[in-house]
Amino acid sequence: MTELRRATRDDVAGLAAMFGRAFRDDPVQEWMFPDEARRPAHTERIFELVLRSFHIDHGEVWTTDGLVGAAAWDPPDRWRIPAAQQLRHLPALVRMFGRRLPVALRGLRLIEAGHPRQPHWYLAILGTDPVHQGKGIGSALLAPVLERCDEEGLPAYLESSKERNVPFYARHGFRVTQELSLPDGPPVWLMWREPRERE
Repeated sequence: MTELRRATRDDVAGLAAMFGRAFRDDPVQEWMFPDEARRPAHTERIFELVLRSFHIDHGEVWTTDGLVGAAAWDPPDRWRIPAAQQLRHLPALVRMFGRRLPVALRGLRLIEAGHPRQPHWYLAILGTDPVHQGKGIGSALLAPVLERCDEEGLPAYLESSKERNVPFYARHGFRVTQELSLPDGPPVWLMWREPRERE
């Protein structure tokens, strides 16, 4: 059985490195950072930025003692990154994306436009270190917040950047509500989960 705990700020750098490895072949990361040589460093930096400046403060980033996987959740009505915060990070984004920034922002706005407005828990990131995948860690990481969703009668939402992950999420009660394509890029699957009745 996987032992879980809530992540802290001390975990952010390690989690960002783990997410960088977990998303090394992610189609959206490949689209955002076409330069294969620079992609690992940029991917790790973007995860560190969003974890440190946003997700970790919500107190619902779940991980394991060895940081072999993590799930970053945002509570109802707190999933949108405030405009002031986005502006504050613009210089860092320019350094990471360079001339690619306008198309990356256009894609992110497209995804945000499909984000449901009714209250829900948002699974922003789920990843497991590649050497530990296939051991049930991802399912374990989903459990604490999905159980809370069921107890509180709240839905959950995510965007899957890989088609092969859609059946995994479906086993946990998510269903595809929309498939959208990023500008000159890959598809993204928007998935919604209604709370399950407690037995």
